[in-house]
Amino acid sequence: MNYNRSNVRLGVLFWLLYFLYEWLGQASLSSEYRRYFINACAIVPITGMATWFTIQVLIKKFLLKKRILAFRIGFVVGVVAFTLARRAFNYFYTYPHYWPEGLKTTSYWWFPKLLIEGVNIYLIVALYTMFYFLRAWYEQQRLAQELQRDKAVAQLELLKNQVQPHFIFNTLNNIYSLSLKNSPRTSDLIYRLSSLLSYMLYDSRQEFIPVSKEMEYIHNYIELEKIRYGERLDVAVNCFDSVDQFTIPPLLILPLVENSFKHGVSNDVGNSWIRVDLSVKDDWLTVKIENSRIADACNGHAVYNGIGIENVKKRLEIIYPERHEFKCMSEGQSFLTILKIKKS
Repeated sequence: MNYNRSNVRLGVLFWLLYFLYEWLGQASLSSEYRRYFINACAIVPITGMATWFTIQVLIKKFLLKKRILAFRIGFVVGVVAFTLARRAFNYFYTYPHYWPEGLKTTSYWWFPKLLIEGVNIYLIVALYTMFYFLRAWYEQQRLAQELQRDKAVAQLELLKNQVQPHFIFNTLNNIYSLSLKNSPRTSDLIYRLSSLLSYMLYDSRQEFIPVSKEMEYIHNYIELEKIRYGERLDVAVNCFDSVDQFTIPPLLILPLVENSFKHGVSNDVGNSWIRVDLSVKDDWLTVKIENSRIADACNGHAVYNGIGIENVKKRLEIIYPERHEFKCMSEGQSFLTILKIKKS
């Protein structure tokens, strides 16, 4: 609707300016304002009809639909018809009133005059057609960008929704494990889980949140996992620089921490460790997550293919194109993930 109104405004402005040119522009040279007002009242509608016929019929119905022969025939017919119409006005009105001797020296069919009349019409037709399709192209580009943004938003919502059920499933398994042991810590675990659910229901709806908020969420997650693994798990979280100026999409770092538990700690029946480091340098936030793992306990590429890792990769591509780095490295008894994000 807005595009149609804009086209109407463009058309009204263009033809108004052309009318003023044919009237005042021509009349200013000879001060014959009445003559050129009548001239504009005849010439502008003829040119406008030629333009409408060219765009709406020849181009839209024939040329764009690959009906080339119909386009060529229609173009020739249009040029002849509108040229003769303009020539008729000049020959049968302008000549008798303002140049009667022209009726004696030239005929209606005199080719040079017909050529001039046709060129005068189709120069304006070409100019308006160029404006019309430039605007149509611009609108098409705008709509394509809007569709791309809508698609990206839909993808992000889908990816975010993939994280939440996956995380809840793992946490409920933790609760179930503790409940089987009749652990007195079960109630604390449920309380922490309710806090995390509150985060996912409310804070995760925001487009961006402070990094500190995400780290608070991750801290609760780690505390839940530490209850499950007990003394055999050593977790260190270090923030070497202030991250107050950074915001990130919610639930972006969590899958990386979760991956450390799923593919590292959970496969190790002995002592295990996880280290999370955050640092800031030159507008880049760096998150390093390293965990112990049993050497050759799983395929070296398995850790790359989990839901969490793939989720992070897709979200980074959508939100931080050309402004992020993401690496996963598996060496011997440790697995390292490095995430770098440039501040917007």
